[in-house]
Amino acid sequence: MEHSHHTHASAQPSGKEAPDQEKQYLAEKTLHAHDQAIPPEAKEAPGHGDQGHDHHAMMIADFRKRFWVSLVLSLPVIVISPMVQDILGYRLDVPYHMYIAFALSSIIFFYGGWPFLTGLKDEVKKGAPGMMTLIGIAITVAYLYSTAVVFGLPGMDFFWELATLIVIMLLGHWIEMKSVLGASRALELLVSLMPSTAHLVQGDQTMDVPLGSLKRDDLILVKPGEKVPADGLIEEGESYLNESMLTGESKPVQKGQGLKVIGGSLNGNGALRVRVQNTGEESYLNKVIHLVQDAQKTKSATQHLADKAARWLTYIALLAGFSTFAIWLFLGAELAFALERMVTVMVISCPHALGLAVPLVVAISTAISAKNGLLIRNRTAFENSRKITTIIFDKTGTLTQGAHEVARVVSFLPAVPEQELLRLAAGVEQNSEHYISQGILKRAKADGITIPASEQFNYLPGKGLEGQVEGKELKVVGPNYIQEMGIEVPVSNAEEGVETVVYVLIDGVVTGFISLRDQIRPESAEAIQVLKENGIKNLLLTGDNARVAQSVSEALQMDGYLANVLPHQKQDKIKELQAQGEFVAMTGDGVNDAPALAQADVGIAVGSGTDVAAETADIILVNSNPQDIASLILFGKATYRKMIQNIIWATAYNVVALPLAAGVLYKQGIMVSPAVGAALMSMSTVVVAINAQLLRKQIKT
Repeated sequence: MEHSHHTHASAQPSGKEAPDQEKQYLAEKTLHAHDQAIPPEAKEAPGHGDQGHDHHAMMIADFRKRFWVSLVLSLPVIVISPMVQDILGYRLDVPYHMYIAFALSSIIFFYGGWPFLTGLKDEVKKGAPGMMTLIGIAITVAYLYSTAVVFGLPGMDFFWELATLIVIMLLGHWIEMKSVLGASRALELLVSLMPSTAHLVQGDQTMDVPLGSLKRDDLILVKPGEKVPADGLIEEGESYLNESMLTGESKPVQKGQGLKVIGGSLNGNGALRVRVQNTGEESYLNKVIHLVQDAQKTKSATQHLADKAARWLTYIALLAGFSTFAIWLFLGAELAFALERMVTVMVISCPHALGLAVPLVVAISTAISAKNGLLIRNRTAFENSRKITTIIFDKTGTLTQGAHEVARVVSFLPAVPEQELLRLAAGVEQNSEHYISQGILKRAKADGITIPASEQFNYLPGKGLEGQVEGKELKVVGPNYIQEMGIEVPVSNAEEGVETVVYVLIDGVVTGFISLRDQIRPESAEAIQVLKENGIKNLLLTGDNARVAQSVSEALQMDGYLANVLPHQKQDKIKELQAQGEFVAMTGDGVNDAPALAQADVGIAVGSGTDVAAETADIILVNSNPQDIASLILFGKATYRKMIQNIIWATAYNVVALPLAAGVLYKQGIMVSPAVGAALMSMSTVVVAINAQLLRKQIKT
């Protein structure tokens, strides 16, 4: 393929965050419940209500505020609690301590506990009790019973348990919300690939008009280095266009009269006049946007195990609490004793540890992953990475480096050694920013070649370039120029389709050629091998031609490849595999990969890719290292194990504590007092916290 000068502009879009399309574990519970707790004036503020990320950020900030206020108020409640004093063995006589505890706990209950109380109401209304119901019942029973004790009911208050329960649950949900609420910017980033204006040609006049005013059959001018504003056909001009963000083709594509251009692609050095074909909803880029949108909407969130555990604990707590109360009254116990047993059962049924079991693992695994090159955007997908059976790799920038390097320098004439051929070619190429020019210059510098100056430099649009170097007439051109001029060349043995070849002419004589190819990343082969050892199939999926795909696939000993695949076809291929029962992961780095990344069960973007791919993906490989994919799967398995273990630890003590709290062994002199129940809760929380920290040893740092 020929080359000519290209002015490279940044294709990295930017934009404000768009509303999140992902499903989160707390979206219908914590967020909705907490929304009820936000003051009306805050809801009317800009950025709230349906404003997506700002709305979620405000809720997270409010949860944080409730946590800190409740924590500060809880400290004196804990210190003056007779139960805590008995446990820790100290005595602190504070006048009216019960009333002080009541006043502070009332603030904690109504302010800190408000999201859980509204969550209780919403879950009951929906007939789907979960964590909010369990917390809401526990804090309500504890508060009402303790208030009754303050004002005359015989018994011991539960104010310190109430306070610590609310504080820890606020902390757990705050951590959880921060982990799961990352607003996706994918759609706006896709849109931002388009320029805001276009140069409309009317007769001899050219005027700048808003992109939205373009209509079919309008004639527009696309200047060198600009983004193409709409799909259309070239009527005049010739240039190279960088369509890699849209089609996956790694090389800039030569376009001339009668050929189609895609809105959002980057024009090279030539000016083009384009007749508009598709705008707005009909454009290629908009079709990609809709594919991403549809895939995101159909992505289902995994039912959270902690939510299931909370639901069952809710039923158990209610049944055990009321049964305990009724049975003791039936057996002739005093009302105060029966109430104390019921409250004890209900309070310890809501373990503090369950509120931290998953969020602690999430927070630790997210931090460890980031330190090791994995950014987790979708926690559910990360947890599900243990299920991956097939991984689909995009080629350019994922398994390969995405930058063409010189593969061979071949001279046809003994009088011109290969290094001399490279030196002279570099003299001409230093005037161009084209990817071929940059590859040749990089090789010349790596070989320690001093690049000579050139004169009378000239572009050969769509063909190559020429100039004088040390008095010699130099041309560096592609195969099309050779064919067009009818020049015969020796058999080059160049791997057409795999390598990009340019010929070097010195004083009109074809002296040799330089071939370039996209280099495979050194880490790719080991990454593929690790995946095979773990029984995971791997496929190459690319917009490049079959020769390129076959070359990379065979070099890495992959399980197969699919070439010349368009963006919507990539998504279809993933759907086909999913229909066959495969749990599919997709890796990519371009806009063309965005729909497939969204469709995949686990979407993995390489960090060197576009912002769009990163924002559409579930997990981002910060270091663009394919080996991180293997680490991702192994660490995902370890993280899931820790979550299961923590949920078991957080709930297992109920198996022993609940029957004892209910008084099953009361006649044998064994009964769990509120103090012992509180101690068991604390012990469970400590075990969960320590177990979560052990996750740090599960990945190499």
